[in-house]
Amino acid sequence: MNEILEPFAGGILIGLGSLLAMAASEKVPGISGIVARVIQAKSGDTAWRGVFLLGLIGGAALAFAMNLGPGEFSVPEGRSLTVYGLAGLLVGFGSRVGGGCTSGHGVCGMGSGAKDELLYTVIFMATAALAVLAWNITTGGGAPG
Repeated sequence: MNEILEPFAGGILIGLGSLLAMAASEKVPGISGIVARVIQAKSGDTAWRGVFLLGLIGGAALAFAMNLGPGEFSVPEGRSLTVYGLAGLLVGFGSRVGGGCTSGHGVCGMGSGAKDELLYTVIFMATAALAVLAWNITTGGGAPG
């Protein structure tokens, strides 16, 4: 039952958090934009961003406290934690350079029903799949699956 209930509860919390962030900012929130604007803050625009980031950190701490830590989030054998970290940084930089954010478009944009947001999310996911395929082929792992 936990295999269904926990992801469902997580999705509800992500949606609720996104809804609250949209209500506070009157914009579609995306993590790369939120972080960038905390660093380059405008007067009166940092409080909700700080709370959002503290919520992310608090959520991770709660997951760890609930024993969802390293054993649950392990790196597959033969893969490098450094590569995963680098990939995450590249996604963040790429989304900032592209003027979008996978979380903002995928969570809030899709929820709004906007057709362009659906297209953005499909492009993000297709690009991710192609990047994994290219990585596996160039590193000798072959095609996934």
